[in-house]
Amino acid sequence: MKFRPLHDRVVVKRLEGEEKTAGGIIIPDTAKEKPQQGEILAVGPGARGEDGKVTPLDVKVGDRILFGKWSGTEVTIEGSEVLIMKESDVMGVIG
Repeated sequence: MKFRPLHDRVVVKRLEGEEKTAGGIIIPDTAKEKPQQGEILAVGPGARGEDGKVTPLDVKVGDRILFGKWSGTEVTIEGSEVLIMKESDVMGVIG
């Protein structure tokens, strides 16, 4: 990817949600909720503190994460739809 996020921002690709319910009912695209899990594609260098020092991020490229329902900004980069969000929007790393 030829995009480098700044400061404490990360680029996230949403992971696809389930197509069926536990009972086997197929969910149409119009009724699906957007998944709240993703994979980190790129990370910024870190947040700059009041003392001027850069604090590196806790997440790294390849991490699977859980994020809030309304987190981030959806953009298209190199033909792929991705989210750009601050590290503080990430709730945690999966696995």
